[in-house]
Amino acid sequence: MMIYKDPSKPVEERVNHLLSLMTTEEKVGQLVQPFGWQVYSHEAGRITLTEAFKDQIASGGVGSLYGTLRADPWTGVTLDTGLSAREGAEAINLIQKYAVEHSRLGIPLLIGEECSHGHMAIGGTVFPVPLLLGSTWNVDLYRKMCRAVARETRAQGGAVTYSPVLDVVRDPRWGRTEECFGEDPFLIGEMAVASVEGLQGERLDAEDALAATLKHFVGYGSSEGGRNAGPVHMGWRELLEVDLYPFRKAVQAGAQSVMPAYNEIDGTPCTVNRELLDGVLREQWGFDGLVITDCGAIDMLASGHDVAADGMDAAVQALRAGIDMEMSGTMFGQYLMQAVQEGKLEPHELDQAVSRVLTLKFRLGLFEHPYADADRAADVIGSEEHVRLARQLAAEGIVLLKNEHKTLPLSTASAGRIAVIGPNADQPYNQLGDYTSPQPRSRVVTVLDGIRAKVAASHEALKDELAKQDDGVLYAPGCRIKGEAAEGFEHAIATAEAADTVIMVMGGSSARDFGEGTIDLRTGASVVSGDSWNDMDCGEGIDRMTLGLAGVQLQLMQEIGKLGKNLIVVYINGRPIAEPWVDEHADAIVEAWYPGQEGGHAIADVLFGDVNPSGRLTISIPKHVGQLPVYYNGKRSRGKRYLEEDLEPRYPFGYGLSYTTFEYGVPKLDAASITLHETVTVSVEVTNVGPRSGAEVVQMYVTDVTSEMTRPAKELKGFAKVMLEPGETKTVSFCVGAEQLQYIGRHLQRVVEPGLFRVHIGRNVNDTQYAELHVREG
Repeated sequence: MMIYKDPSKPVEERVNHLLSLMTTEEKVGQLVQPFGWQVYSHEAGRITLTEAFKDQIASGGVGSLYGTLRADPWTGVTLDTGLSAREGAEAINLIQKYAVEHSRLGIPLLIGEECSHGHMAIGGTVFPVPLLLGSTWNVDLYRKMCRAVARETRAQGGAVTYSPVLDVVRDPRWGRTEECFGEDPFLIGEMAVASVEGLQGERLDAEDALAATLKHFVGYGSSEGGRNAGPVHMGWRELLEVDLYPFRKAVQAGAQSVMPAYNEIDGTPCTVNRELLDGVLREQWGFDGLVITDCGAIDMLASGHDVAADGMDAAVQALRAGIDMEMSGTMFGQYLMQAVQEGKLEPHELDQAVSRVLTLKFRLGLFEHPYADADRAADVIGSEEHVRLARQLAAEGIVLLKNEHKTLPLSTASAGRIAVIGPNADQPYNQLGDYTSPQPRSRVVTVLDGIRAKVAASHEALKDELAKQDDGVLYAPGCRIKGEAAEGFEHAIATAEAADTVIMVMGGSSARDFGEGTIDLRTGASVVSGDSWNDMDCGEGIDRMTLGLAGVQLQLMQEIGKLGKNLIVVYINGRPIAEPWVDEHADAIVEAWYPGQEGGHAIADVLFGDVNPSGRLTISIPKHVGQLPVYYNGKRSRGKRYLEEDLEPRYPFGYGLSYTTFEYGVPKLDAASITLHETVTVSVEVTNVGPRSGAEVVQMYVTDVTSEMTRPAKELKGFAKVMLEPGETKTVSFCVGAEQLQYIGRHLQRVVEPGLFRVHIGRNVNDTQYAELHVREG
């Protein structure tokens, strides 16, 4: 047996042996990643490989495939032309079999897939978007979700996922806000570690493990004006302290892959930033995995950033800076062979990148087990267990923002006739978020579906035959997300007049054009026509100037508000919404973000009190877009108020209401003073003094009272989600030491300075009590 085929040999030895057998052309091929959905055709239930793909394999020109199982309007893969769970596994097996058996050295392909909130393949479970996942503040539950995503993806043959997204959001006008966990690096870091642990499991070569790719490295969420891939103006201290923090934690957890961001920082594009890729990532942190570009990032170096003279220059610069593979581009395949031949690239530089690709393949066990299990894929993908998990996550991440006069929870017995009104009430794709595959209508529970199911179940329980004949739930879309069309107002107002309870489901959409046609605003019925309406106002590449509701949504709410009925607003959206009229006039506001395929059930569970809301904001919601930036951990020296408004957000970081009341004791330290190298425990008693059981998110913040370099007023350094029965008290404790007290000092190193610190504990960043801690030399 050849050394590289012997699983008993160390990975490094296998890599070196295989590398010694490869031609330059084969080496370059390992760094090339074509679009996977283009290498096969699926017609009349038969999967066949393209001749172009076969030619590439014969020449050793393919090392990886991107999005082989991806389905969405961008790929053009639909429910009709796409692959079922079983067919997807069979397609990957056909592709891998050809690659292994028809290439000289039999090197398997690396299959990379998008899995931000579920495997982006037909049939995959669509979980809530990361912005909602962060709002759960439930790290263990999120880790469980990542295990589910890994099971579904690896079952079909996917081995790498291009997630998690660890960007720290600084301007929520950015369209990719929904893909992020929020504005706080500590919380993102906790979710990052859970993601790596969940996706990669205990063994990377297991049948349910995926290599995690951390993205976007780095500063992507701090772009100029909130514009996607815009320049980032950030110094090294802030970069190290804030944006790089979650990546460092994930690398320490064992992440196997990293994706640089499109943006530049202080004039250097991240794709060719050696200080970041080699200096920080590899030398300082010891990262030994794969670095892969974002799609088209190398092209941008010569056409966009203009730091490269041409494609050859861009490809060489990228590889030398630390890039190992080009995602779905043409630069590496087109130029690296020529660059080596012309002496513009040293052979050892090429070998270094190839060895990292091969190392990941060996670690994943692809040489021993390149094929998927079609039976297993059919069993686990979209399983009932995963669907239940999607509903639980959605319910835990929904945030109750306002609840005047205890409008919520509703009672099916006393709510009377319920009007469900708004463009997001019954539009399935609008509640799924970006990076979502086509869905059968039966797989998505809308808010209207969820409320009808809840009311029907109540009638069934009461044996109310008359009620069952008329479910008492009325519906009107009223308007679209975008556009000025108001012909649906009359029907919506009449629907609200005929109801006792009005629930308005408003917000945004990240739904790309799935060919669903339009809706009749007068009736809510689907209209099949040659023209489909794209309501997308969020998602990748969809950045906004404002945070207000698009179109005529606000006008619709104002008209219905004139009826004088209790107004319950449910937002389904991918970024914060700043609408003062709604904040002032709505009786209850529920923020549901994009809650995924089970979102309608989860929202109904919260509205009717079957679930006590426990979601808390991970991103500050401003009163007005002109307040931006409003992230809570800005510097204390951030300036004074505006003429028109102060700097405080409408709803602060960590905020969220419950149907019960939690009372906090005074935080207590088990020592009032520690040395630089000691730790202390801070504890607080939390009591449920209300009438319902519920979960509270106990949050710990730290203030460095006086420091050599300027610091934020408060920084999140710990949190715990605890369930409490009525009258129950629990003691919640946190450890405080160097990890919680340090910051990036004058010499760009992590330091803890002696002095006075305040350790705050409370229900959100603006509602805390503190204990003082003295840190001394010693």
